[in-house]
Amino acid sequence: MTIEVWAPRAARVRLRRPGQGDVDLDAADAGWWRTDVSLAAGDEYGFVLGGAEGEVGAEGDGDDLPARPDPRSRRQPRGVHELSAWDDAASFPWTDAAWPGRALAGGLIYELHLGTFTPEGTLDAAAAKLAYLADLGVTHVELLPVNGFNGTHNWGYDGVLWYTVQEDYGGPEAYRRFVDAAHAAGLAVIQDVVYNHLGPAGNYLPEFGPYLRDGHANTWGDSVDLDERAVRDHITDNAVMWLREYHVDGLRLDAVHALHESGAQPVHVLAELSARVDALSADLGRPLTLIAESDLNDPIMITARDAGGYGIHAQWVDDWHHAIHVALTGETAGYYADFADPGALPKTWAGGFFHDGTYSSFRGRDWGAPVPPEVPSWRFVEFAQDHDQIGNRAAGDRLSQSLSYDRLAVAAVLTMTAPGTPMLFMGEEWGASTPWQFFTSHPEPELAEAVRAGRTAEFAAMGWDESLVPDPNDPATFARSKLDWAEAAEGDHARLLALYRTLARLRRTHPELTDPDRAGQRAEAVGPGRWILRRGAATVWVNLSPEPWRPDLAPGDAVWLATADAATSDGLVLPPDAAVVVGPRA
Repeated sequence: MTIEVWAPRAARVRLRRPGQGDVDLDAADAGWWRTDVSLAAGDEYGFVLGGAEGEVGAEGDGDDLPARPDPRSRRQPRGVHELSAWDDAASFPWTDAAWPGRALAGGLIYELHLGTFTPEGTLDAAAAKLAYLADLGVTHVELLPVNGFNGTHNWGYDGVLWYTVQEDYGGPEAYRRFVDAAHAAGLAVIQDVVYNHLGPAGNYLPEFGPYLRDGHANTWGDSVDLDERAVRDHITDNAVMWLREYHVDGLRLDAVHALHESGAQPVHVLAELSARVDALSADLGRPLTLIAESDLNDPIMITARDAGGYGIHAQWVDDWHHAIHVALTGETAGYYADFADPGALPKTWAGGFFHDGTYSSFRGRDWGAPVPPEVPSWRFVEFAQDHDQIGNRAAGDRLSQSLSYDRLAVAAVLTMTAPGTPMLFMGEEWGASTPWQFFTSHPEPELAEAVRAGRTAEFAAMGWDESLVPDPNDPATFARSKLDWAEAAEGDHARLLALYRTLARLRRTHPELTDPDRAGQRAEAVGPGRWILRRGAATVWVNLSPEPWRPDLAPGDAVWLATADAATSDGLVLPPDAAVVVGPRA
């Protein structure tokens, strides 16, 4: 086989294998190095970089130089600082040849973190829950990043080896088993990927080449250098790997607003990526989906490439979360301030974005742009909770830790009847009482302390009580964040889970609730805490005021679902903290 690596910063590159002599790679064009070698599954190897004068490795060029992991390593059995291991992907006995794929339109996404979804925290343990998710009504399972990161547990957004599957989750073989089992259960898999930065430990890529852009940083560290052709290929090839080699059905692209380009390349990397994915979809004969996380509120993300857009298929809508959160909790600090406007909820319901060219007090300037009316609503992924909006609170508290059952039931209705594609965060469906906190496992004491101090200072600056902020590197922080599955069968948890199942059935049986035509989506605030939200012939009435409310139903309307006892002898009265879904009688 031919093994290759992009290392333009090295004057000499050797392949090192334990117990064998180093093998020199031959220099090729554009900074690439190649050699023919025989590697079997599990064989460990790494690259030794000899530097030119003034470059990485210039201190020596012999056996004393360390071997670095393969930047495109598929396995890191002993962590991101150690040798890579060869992975024989072709030997896996896939059983999903008949899998037709699953389009996002009409779907229900379930976001989960492998380390905290089950007590075991592995891919195989998560696969044992797939039947539960299918029964819930989920169509797409979204995994938080699984790429190799420093330590044993982490959110996954500090990954440094994008092509690996973290060994603590089971490695690449377990990942293939998970995807194969998901397809057998009728579930599509979306993989969260991070292309905007690399983690603070175990990142040896700059020793190989200019992966990072000098003098340019984003919120999480140095920016990726998208002017480099090989770096762009590192991103797009990685996306194709998940979709082709691992049979994944879609990718969630983390914080694409942090993918900064200088304009040196003729096409934006997102447009380049979507073109490759669309071509692969046509080749495979099944739908493949790209979902962007972007805080720009710019419809260019989901506008077709031939219309000047990037051609991404869908995007997360934080405005929807903010509007729901403020309506349910009354919290208006920070970026929530603008969403105290009673019109925020109906505007995001009907239009996708709240800030669509309007002034954002949090940013101190006008923000966003209007969404063209022809954009179908399923392109917006909408949620009341997600990993960021829980985990980036000081205590990692969920809505269930501050809201009553009645309000959680209203949140369920708003989420599951939202015009876009609804998404649940693991445990939301039963009102999990466990927090989901920010956790790390950095082996380096100085890095662990820096993360702890930075986290505390960040929340102190925002006015949070420092005592609420857990130590990210304390193993107890990770343990607290694991779901308690036993509570799902108890009391109000079980009631809420039954409600979500009923709402998922409503979405499947009433096409009004998955109609992508935004022209039929109208909404209005009709008083403090009261909203009427319409999806064609279906209407959602929400009463978060302290007084009962009598909805003015149209003749022939029937109550499809009520979160509380709304029936009276003389019509429908909606009690406080309740919602009903009404529509035409069958």
